Amino acid sequence: MGSIHHQLTMFWLIIFYMLVLHTHNKGGLFVEGIGCNWGTRAMHPLPPDVTVRLLKDNGFGKVKLFEAEPWVMQALGRSGLEVMLGIPNEFLAPLAASVQAAENWVMQNVSNYISKHGVDIRYVAVGNEPFLKTYKGMFQMTTFPAMQNIQAALIKAGLGRQVKVTVPLNADVYESSTGLPSNGDFRADIHDLMMSIVRFLQESGYPLTINIYPFLSLNADPNFPKEYAFFTPGTSSPIVDGAFTYTNVFDANYDTLIAALEKNGFGSVEVIVGEIGWPTDGDKDATVENARRFNQGLLDRVSQNKGTPRRLTPPDIYIFGLIDEDAKSIQPGNFERHWGMFYYDGTVKYDLLMPDGQILVPAKGVRYLERQWCILSPTASIADPAITDSVNYACQYSDCTSLGYGSTCNMLDVRSNVSYAFNQYFQSQNQQKGSCGFSNLSVITKTDPSEGTCRFEVMIDTGKHDLTAYISNDACLFNRGAVWRTLATIVFGLLLWSR
Repeated sequence: MGSIHHQLTMFWLIIFYMLVLHTHNKGGLFVEGIGCNWGTRAMHPLPPDVTVRLLKDNGFGKVKLFEAEPWVMQALGRSGLEVMLGIPNEFLAPLAASVQAAENWVMQNVSNYISKHGVDIRYVAVGNEPFLKTYKGMFQMTTFPAMQNIQAALIKAGLGRQVKVTVPLNADVYESSTGLPSNGDFRADIHDLMMSIVRFLQESGYPLTINIYPFLSLNADPNFPKEYAFFTPGTSSPIVDGAFTYTNVFDANYDTLIAALEKNGFGSVEVIVGEIGWPTDGDKDATVENARRFNQGLLDRVSQNKGTPRRLTPPDIYIFGLIDEDAKSIQPGNFERHWGMFYYDGTVKYDLLMPDGQILVPAKGVRYLERQWCILSPTASIADPAITDSVNYACQYSDCTSLGYGSTCNMLDVRSNVSYAFNQYFQSQNQQKGSCGFSNLSVITKTDPSEGTCRFEVMIDTGKHDLTAYISNDACLFNRGAVWRTLATIVFGLLLWSR
């Protein structure tokens, strides 16, 4: 029979081992204050369970959605991710006109997913930048009533304390007559409306959500100082505003909002940054290097718990975005399809050091179509009159934005340009038979035609993905239960043995 000392040592070693197993990373320790926008405007969306795992593996504890898509919402069930759930602008009119419509929306898209699927919905974001100047007032009469009706519906559903209402606004809702943040105020045409909304938010304890894009400031003004768009200390053109000095446009923009809130008596309203990021393609300034630099600077601020000159407490931020979306509208610019920190298939675009000390990791379990590409036939003449129509057709039904000026495939020669367009269409059509026809101008090759920074893609197979590649983490949760029971049996046996 072993000594009592030996038995106690074994007992505490086993307890320690059990605790280590129990507290080990259950899908990633989430980083405080950091969320991510998950957009789904893609021809071949990454499977939702793979995407949820991608978020968790990279420490994102919060996710912002633009609408309640069942396949996305179900995947978020019991994931541990906090959700900001968006309502598209086209829903604002019916929700504003009818409390019953709001109650039906809440029942179907909030109550249902909380109670039946265990989705942790924290916010309902009513509309998406509804007061953009380009909308010419289209949603000004419906946004606030829709917010009020959604609030009433949440209260009726018993979710009034659990789920908060917010509205994501573009930074063009406020301005400064002098260019200094301290002179910030809300736009004259919506000033009264903003007063009603902000008063509603303050009285209800809800946050205001604002989208700030330094890239767009740089893109819109050829004279904009580029360094001012980044979080670079010692910028050559700081803005001095009384006691405050601004070395980057984010701080100045955010504080213009804070000054507008303070000026109108709402200085205590919480502000969330709903969208902020940098694209990697589709424009001369949309590069991987610039995106890495901007987003790393943003994450470093989170690590340092750094706020802005007017509001020292940093806001929660949602990076835009998680994955590229090749079906988004390119009306603002070709860069619209390239905001992701990850490519369409969940592979990492650039290294980012997260506040928890981890670097980004790619999606697991992604399956691809066959490794083959559609290219211009070596025997085809570039002077063939059918080529122009073929390329136009291919790009009409696929994404050719990487071919534009300053983009990653801009350096291709004419033949490779045509091949890129052909392949984009071929992949968008799931490599189906006949999708590499193009009037007999094309052939299928097994040799990757990618050149330099230009990636010739092989599309993901949305019908297949490998659960076993990432199920092990959740399986560990199940297996830990078995481990606990086994170790408990051992401990109980040791105790009996010592008697």
